[in-house]
Amino acid sequence: MLGTMMAAIDSSIVNVSLPVIREQFNESLPNIEWVVTAYMICFCLFIPLTNWLKIRIGYYHLFLFSVIMFTAGSLLCSLSQSLPMLVAARVIQATGGGLISPVSLAILSENYPPEKRGSAIGWWGIGNVMGPALGPTLGGLLTNLLGWQSIFYVNIPLGLACIFLTIRYLGFLKAQPKSNTKFDLLGYVYFSVFILSLQYTVSAIARFGISLQLGTGVALTAGFFLLFLNSSKKTFPLLDLAVFKSGTFVRAAIIVVIRSVALYGGLFFLPFLLQGLLGYTALQSGFLLLPNALMMLVTRPIAGKLADKGMIRNISFAGIIIVAISFVIFSRIGIGASIWFIMLPMIVRGIGMSLLVAPVSTALLNSVTAAQTSTATSLNSLLQQIGGSVGIALSGVIHTFISEYYTGRHHTESVAEHFALQDGFLISAFVILLALIPALKLPERQSVKNAVKAVVEK
Repeated sequence: MLGTMMAAIDSSIVNVSLPVIREQFNESLPNIEWVVTAYMICFCLFIPLTNWLKIRIGYYHLFLFSVIMFTAGSLLCSLSQSLPMLVAARVIQATGGGLISPVSLAILSENYPPEKRGSAIGWWGIGNVMGPALGPTLGGLLTNLLGWQSIFYVNIPLGLACIFLTIRYLGFLKAQPKSNTKFDLLGYVYFSVFILSLQYTVSAIARFGISLQLGTGVALTAGFFLLFLNSSKKTFPLLDLAVFKSGTFVRAAIIVVIRSVALYGGLFFLPFLLQGLLGYTALQSGFLLLPNALMMLVTRPIAGKLADKGMIRNISFAGIIIVAISFVIFSRIGIGASIWFIMLPMIVRGIGMSLLVAPVSTALLNSVTAAQTSTATSLNSLLQQIGGSVGIALSGVIHTFISEYYTGRHHTESVAEHFALQDGFLISAFVILLALIPALKLPERQSVKNAVKAVVEK
C-alpha cells in the first residue's frame, strides 16, 4: 500500500508544478509536456514486463527493484538542472513506477485466499486512491513553500520506509520458484507498437480532434491483433492474453476502461470548475478534493469485505450509479455555490468509487488462474492508464467543442464556459452508466466454497 501510494501521488503531484518548472527552465509548453508524456509512455512500456521478471527473479527482488528505481529517480528529479535531465530522471522513475502497482497487487492476489482477497484489495486500494487525491493539495503546498524540487523529495522518505519494510517483512517471497524463461522479444515489439500508436492517437485527439488518421487506427488494431496471435503461440508469452477467454475477466476489464475514461475525464473538468469558474486557488481546490479521499479511506475496506462475501454485481451496480449521481451534482454547481454544496458531490463520489473499484478488481482476479495473476494485474494497471489518457484527451476536445458551440450562439465566454462544464459532467455521468451493461453479468453471491473450488480446478 505504501509503495502504491508513493507512485500514485507522483501521478498527480507533478501537474500542479509544471508552470513553475516551465518558467525556471524557460522552455516552451510542448517541451514541458515531455515531463508528463515521457513518464506515461515508459510507465506503460514497463507494466507488461511484470510476468517475465516475476518468473526470472521472483516477486521479492522485483518489488524491491521497482521501489529502489522509483526512489532513485525521484532523487534525480529533484537534483535536475535542465529539462533533458528532468525528463531522463522521469524515465528512471517510470521504470519503477510501472512495476509497483501490478507487482504489489499480484503479491496480494497470490498470497491471500479468495475468501480474503477482496478485503486485502480494499485496504491496498487506499494507497491507490489517496495518492491522486492528496497529490494536487500536496503539490501546490510544497511548490509554494519550498519550490518544485520538493514535490520529488517527498518520495524519498516514503521510498526508504518502503524499502525497509520490504526487507523486513516480505522475505518469505524469496522462496518463490524461478526459471530462466526466454524473453518474448517479438511480443514486446508488438506491444510497444500498440502503446506508441495509442499514445500518438491520444495526442492527436487532443491536438486535432476526433478526425484521426486512418493509419493510426490500423496500427492500433494490427498491434493488438499481432500481440494476441503471438500470445497464443508462445509457451511463455509476454502477456498471456488467454485471460480474455474468461467472460468475467472481459466484463471486469471493460468496466475498468469505462470507469477510467469517465473518472479521469470528469477530473479534467474539476480544475476548470473550481479555479476557473468559481475562482478558488490551486491550494484551496486541493483541500476541496480531500472529502473525496477521506470518504474512500473509510469505505474502501467495507467494500472489500462485501466483495469477499460474493456481493460483486450489486455492489458494482451501486457504485456506478452513485458515481453518476456525483457527476450530475457537479453539473449543478454554479457561481456563488456554497462550499458545502461543492463538498457534497466529493463525498458522494468517494462512496461510489469505493463500491466500484474493490469488487471489480476482486472479480477480475478471481476469474483467472494463479499462473495468469501477474498478467491480469498488469492488464488492470494498463487499462486504467489507457482509459485515463483517452478520457482526458476526449474531455479536452468535448470541452472545447461545447464551449465554441455556445459562444457561436452569442453567449458570453463565461456563460459558454459554464454550460460547457455542465454538459461535460453530464456526458461523464452518461459514460460511467455504460458500465452497467457489462456489470449485469458479473458474479453475485458466489459462495467462498465455490470460489475456492473454481481456483483449484483452474
